Amino acid sequence: MECGKFRQFRLMSLTHAKLVAMAVHWLRRYRCGVVLSEQACISGEMPDAIGWKKACHSVLVESKVSRADFLADCMKPCRQRPENGVGCERYYLAPRGLIRCEELPAGWGLLEVSGGEVERIKPSAKNLRSAVGFQNEMNLLLASLRRVEIRIEPESITDFLKWKNRMAEYNRGILPKGLTAEQDELNVFLVGNAGD
Repeated sequence: MECGKFRQFRLMSLTHAKLVAMAVHWLRRYRCGVVLSEQACISGEMPDAIGWKKACHSVLVESKVSRADFLADCMKPCRQRPENGVGCERYYLAPRGLIRCEELPAGWGLLEVSGGEVERIKPSAKNLRSAVGFQNEMNLLLASLRRVEIRIEPESITDFLKWKNRMAEYNRGILPKGLTAEQDELNVFLVGNAGD
């Protein structure tokens, strides 16, 4: 049995940044091909971590390190009006025992951290995103793409994504060793709408 002071110290060492990193890692293991963390969208919501799977299925993870943080989150406009929120699936990630399942908003799931591992305690409903939520997700993705474009200017995103073509051109039509041709890249977002 864990000593109370030791458990309290371990909980204090779990910072919000560590939980967000764990959420990103969990989303990757949950087969999300695109994952963003702490990026704002026009609705004012700033998901701690959100990922997308096949068929534009989104998964939101909100990381909470304290009860006060969890209770304050419940007062956010996107929680008061969940139809404006992002995420087909929505989860809270917190240290074990911080949030009880009966406290969760309708449809939300719970992920807990214990011993450095993330465990899914309660699955989320899979249909929580509305049409407004989808628009907010599109804004989030487009705003993130624009941030990338600003960082690579004067090159456009399209030109940047074609860098492998240029590499092959410079190398007499052959991609350098270790690079995969664009048509051979695994990209679930270019494969039908079969979701999971």
